[in-house]
Amino acid sequence: LHFGLFLAIYLAALLGNGLIITAIACDHRLHTPMYFFLLNLSLLDLGCISTTVPKSLANSFWNTRVISFLGCAAQVFFMFFFIGAEFSILTIMAYDRYIAICKPLHYGTLLGSRACVHMAAAAWGSGFLYGLLHTASTFSLPLCQGNTVDQFFCEVPQILKLSCSDSYLRETGVLVFSACLFFVCFVFIVVSYVLILRAVLRVPSGQGWHKAFSTCLPHLAVVSLFLSTGTFAYLQPPSISSLLRDLVVTVLYSMVPPAVNPLIYSMRNKELKEAL
Repeated sequence: LHFGLFLAIYLAALLGNGLIITAIACDHRLHTPMYFFLLNLSLLDLGCISTTVPKSLANSFWNTRVISFLGCAAQVFFMFFFIGAEFSILTIMAYDRYIAICKPLHYGTLLGSRACVHMAAAAWGSGFLYGLLHTASTFSLPLCQGNTVDQFFCEVPQILKLSCSDSYLRETGVLVFSACLFFVCFVFIVVSYVLILRAVLRVPSGQGWHKAFSTCLPHLAVVSLFLSTGTFAYLQPPSISSLLRDLVVTVLYSMVPPAVNPLIYSMRNKELKEAL
């Protein structure tokens, strides 16, 4: 059951994101800022889900539960790298839509090709630093309470349970700071979409309203799911931790968004459908 379910989600993510990357790369009509950022999001989604699921599938298939120490550290680094960069890209995409709809005359000036490359590079760079910070902070702790991580990949809260000193509070502080940063980005995304909806609702067209709501609300739903489940997984008190609940929450923030994002960002997009 575990192997079949995880394999289906992984293949759906590979297919959806792979099609989006191919369509945007091959169709010159899609070489615009919006699709450039969508291309980056798809690459990050593929990286995020490929960091954890293949190893979990291999362990299920071979009926083992083993991962090396370096492999565990690599999973922590790449998971935070891709998640941090992805949330930055989602924030930039909200800004892109705000400029395109609310300030269309300034779109070419504010989002030229050089500005887009700089923003994407900043997102990837911030993700790299974010992953490096968490990996160094987590694996500098002395881990002496066994070697069992109760999760399908090396998740930081589960690793912290193996710590035998009070120094785990340092990584907990880093996680709280990270949650605050993610919340600020989430507020920026929400405010951007509120301004977009307000601008669209001024236009006397029921079709425009429907398009705006069908575009903005699914994006907000995915971002909310990603942020709420991730925050719960990393900041919940150990006293209420449950193995089954932890597994479900982790699947919701680490596997569902990469598989669902291609559907949400393409199902209402006529240009992308034609390119596909």
